[in-house]
Formats: sequence, structure tokens, C-alpha cells
Amino acid sequence: MENSNNTDDFRRTVTCGDLRAADVGKNVVLNGWVSRSRNLGGLSFISLRDRYGITQIVVGDKASEEVKKIASSLKSEYCIAVKGSVIARSEKDINKEMSTGEIEVEASDIHIFTTAKELPFSIEEVRQKDGSIVLPNEDLRLKYRYLDLRRTPMQQNIILRSQVTFAVREFLTGKGFLEIETPTFIKSTPEGARDYLVPSRVHPGKFYSLPQSPQLYKQLLMVSGFDKYFQIARCYRDEDARGDRQPEFTQIDMEMSFTNREEVLETTEAMMGYVFKKTMNYTLPVHFDRIVWEDAFDFYGSDKPDLRFDLKMQDAAFMADLSDFSAFKAGAANADKSIERHKRSGLKALVVKNVADKYSRKMIEALEAVAKINHAKGLAWMKVNAEGAFEGGISKFFAGKEAEICSKLNAEKNDLLLFVSDEKWQVACVALGAVRKQLGKDLNLYNPADEFHFAWIIDFPYFAWNEDENKWETEHHMFTLPQKKYWDTLESDPGSVKGDLYDLVLNGYELASGSMRINDPALQERIFEIVGYSRERAEKAFGFLVEAFKYGAPPHGGIAPGLDRLVMLMRHEESIHEVIAFPKNNLAASPMDDCPSFVDEQQLKDLHIVCTEKEQA
Repeated sequence: MENSNNTDDFRRTVTCGDLRAADVGKNVVLNGWVSRSRNLGGLSFISLRDRYGITQIVVGDKASEEVKKIASSLKSEYCIAVKGSVIARSEKDINKEMSTGEIEVEASDIHIFTTAKELPFSIEEVRQKDGSIVLPNEDLRLKYRYLDLRRTPMQQNIILRSQVTFAVREFLTGKGFLEIETPTFIKSTPEGARDYLVPSRVHPGKFYSLPQSPQLYKQLLMVSGFDKYFQIARCYRDEDARGDRQPEFTQIDMEMSFTNREEVLETTEAMMGYVFKKTMNYTLPVHFDRIVWEDAFDFYGSDKPDLRFDLKMQDAAFMADLSDFSAFKAGAANADKSIERHKRSGLKALVVKNVADKYSRKMIEALEAVAKINHAKGLAWMKVNAEGAFEGGISKFFAGKEAEICSKLNAEKNDLLLFVSDEKWQVACVALGAVRKQLGKDLNLYNPADEFHFAWIIDFPYFAWNEDENKWETEHHMFTLPQKKYWDTLESDPGSVKGDLYDLVLNGYELASGSMRINDPALQERIFEIVGYSRERAEKAFGFLVEAFKYGAPPHGGIAPGLDRLVMLMRHEESIHEVIAFPKNNLAASPMDDCPSFVDEQQLKDLHIVCTEKEQA
């Protein structure tokens, strides 16, 4: 009973998701939390929940007065045990929404393990009239994360994450990969995102760094002869947090020796196929789309395009010659000359089929705002009316040119035509690409049969010009292998160099980045020089890696899919916060345990640190 200290008598024999009609007549013990309780006079109903499901408990006439008293005292989230027998529900009371909906457990005894305070928010699902789920604000959820994690969607998210991790291990181990841990206290190499630094007590003034990735160590493992490596790797980046980013995150880190790009891509495709089939019974295509970087921007305005809907941008440079509309002249002017390493037009068009009559001026202005946020000067537009003539927007500049324009853009009656023009090809692409993405949401253009659309983006530029610092930088990292056909012109024409690197995108998100790696010390030193690394600086930062390459480094390459982001997309969540048990908020802080926090002065003294910010009394 409630006051008994012998909880062994109440050890569960089944979970709250186990029982079915075949179990009628069995005596069972259930443990869990009170999801809800109802007292109907002499009859009480209790929904008992654990991570496996919910079972309805009934306390009726057969129960003792003491059990009835305990049942009537139960409140939400009391942690209890129930002894009883499984009985069948009447036909009219069967709940087809529940896996246990054909039965209930008639309680003969109830034990309260612990009571619960009044909840700061409801753990049960609360919906608005339109069906949308009502959630408390995120900081409140994170402050009481242990309660938030009891909610069914969060339980499902974390369970799937565990299943995905297991499936990854299962697949890669079966393919001969070895799971090898690399250090989490490493040498700081301040490139890219900021490092998290850890002061050394025994080496005053020196610091470890937490790894942004295991990149250098997994390459050293290849030199060591471990030709297939993987790790479910914790990584750390001191950068501004966003919905799909965290200061600490997890990636599926992989590296292979004696390989090429094709093998890395095929291994990753097979792994994703295995994971989706094993955890969701979802069949992915054997091979994913492959799109060169320029085409990704040219057609979709992004190097991480959402391909669940088929709305491609088009080149509209020809329209600059059809009128004196000056805004189009600048975008079209670069069609035949190199601009930002490309010879493509900065005048881009979208033809949105059969929506002209649905789109008001206000709705178009909302799309224009999207374009401007993404650095466009504006969003030009016109409609094709029922007679096949242009109307609205910039139509007056192109009156009489309908046949030619519609033919070249494949536009028809009731289509909406949208344009962005900019001197810089990439600016025009990105801005109209953002409009494309918004249209996908607004018009629900997604193919319901194409729930998860993977694609490879390949042939990235190797270098990017930093105008502020007047120097070349690598687009990826300095250990990426340039494509061999560019080796002779690395120094003379860095802007044309393509890297042997690849990104995996899923539903408009970058899921993974990878590349073939440099294994020749001389080639590595050339890359250092192009990006302005002096021999001394390179030696200080990466000398140990270059030294290792001098002892027989195999050709190697790899990839690192983000585990958090993968599970987020599998669960159709908007933020990786929803698939991490204890994430930080958007200020990289944890409201639950007040992390980060001030520490004792003595701890700082031990670390030879003087802190300028002091805890307020």
C-alpha cells in the first residue's frame, strides 16, 4: 500500500504499452506516471504512462476502500505502481487510437512512489481549434526539460535518435569500419568558428581546445593504417546558436583510405538507406541526385536546395534586349563575362504555374520582402492574363512581347512571372531562391510521395576571395583535395579551382560535408601558401599532420553527417533542440542548471586565470 516501504512487491511485470486482448485474465504490475485521472463517484479511471505507452486503470467496486482512497488522491505526474488483472473493454469502450485500447487493468493495489508538485506546463498535448499544438515558451521547456521530455513527441524523438545511432553503428561495423574515439582535449587551431578553450592547471598559460570536428585525428588514423574509421563524435563550436545549430552537437564522422569520391558517396547512400529502412521502414532511392554547385544556385538559388517540389529558376537575360527596362540591364550584362568566377546571367526568372488569379498585390509584396531580406534590390513581376497578355507590375515594358517571352520561359495563361536582377549572379540566385522556397511553403508545392529528398552537391569552388582582407580563403577547409585537373594552375588561377568535395542535402538542409583529402605534403604546403599561411604559422598549427604525411599517407576521404539534424528532419521538426535531450537555448545557455555559471575564485587561481566579470552579490 501507499505507506509500505517494500517496493519490491511493486516491481513492474509489463510496461504500459505491452498489454493486448490476448492478455485478458493475467495478473500484472505496472509502473509509471499518472497522465490523467477521473473520479466518477464510486468509479475511478487512471491513464498510466511510461515511455512504452498508456494503459487505462480502473478502480471499481472490487477495490478496497484504501485503494479507492489512494486512487481519488492521485494527481498528474504522480509516480505510482498498480497491481491488478487485465480485463477486456466492452465493444463500445474500445479505443482504437491506443495500442492498449482493447483492455484495461482492474486495480487491486496502488503504491505511490512519489508525489508531484503542480506542473509549470501541461505534459498532455494541448491543441488550438485549428489543430496546432500549443507549446510553452522554449526557455520554460528547457528550465523543466525533465518534464518536457515526458511529452510523447519528445519521447518519440529521443527514441528515434537512439535507434538511428544504433543503426549507423550496425551498418558501418558490418562494412568493416572500426569505431575509434579521438581526443576531446586537442590543440587549438583558430580557423573558422571560434574554439571552446579549456585552461590547463599543470601547464600555466596554456589551453586545450574542444574539437570542432575530429578532422585531423581521423586523417592521422588513415596514416596509421586504420582504413575504415567512424565515430559518433561530439563536437563544439563557439558560434551564435540558431534553430539548427548548437554549441555542442553530434556528427556521424567517417573516413576511408584507398578510396575515391564515388565510394564515399555510395557508402553514405547505402548507410542512409539502411538507417531509414531500419528505423522508419522507409525506402530511399539507391542513388541520390547529383547537382554541380553552379547549377544548384542557377536552378534553385541555394547550395542546399529543397527538391521536394519542382520549381526551377530560369535565365532571363534575353529580356534585357526586349525593352528599355533599366533594372534588367545590369543583371543581363554579365551573361558573357566572368563575374565572381562564373559566366552566368544575374537576371533570373521564376514561372509560377496557374496562380496569377490567386496572388494579390499584397501577397506579391510579401514575396518582395523575402527577396529584399536576401539582398535583392527588388522583385519584378507580371501576370499572364486569360487572354495571354501581360498585366500588372512591369508588364508595360514588355507589351507586345508576350509570345516570345512566354515561349522562352514556358509560361502560359494565369501564370505568375517573378524576376530578380543583379550585377552579381550569386546575389540574384540567392534572392530568387529564397522566394522559391517561400512559394513552396505558401502554395504547398511539396510532392507527398517525396517525403525525404536527398541530393549531392558536387564540384564546389575551392577558394573564395575575401574582399575585406584582400586574400584567398578556402571554401571548405585547407585539407580538401583540389581536383587534379587544376593542380598546375592553383597559384595562377585560384578562382577557377574546383575541390574534390561534396555536400549531402536533405529537404533544403545541409546534412553533411565531406571531401577527398590532401595526402601529399608538398601539395598541402602549396595550399597553405595560397591562403596566406606562412611556413612558420603552418608549422605551428598543422606541422604534426604534414609531418605524418611524410611517412606514407594513403589517399583518403570522408564525410560527417550531422546526427542531430538528420533526426530533426526524420521527425519533421524545425529545430535540433527537439531531438537533443538537454540542449542549450539560443543564447548557448541552459536555464535548467544555470549553465554556464560563475565558479569559485580558488578554482580560477588553480587555473592561473583572472576573471574580469564577477558574480553580482
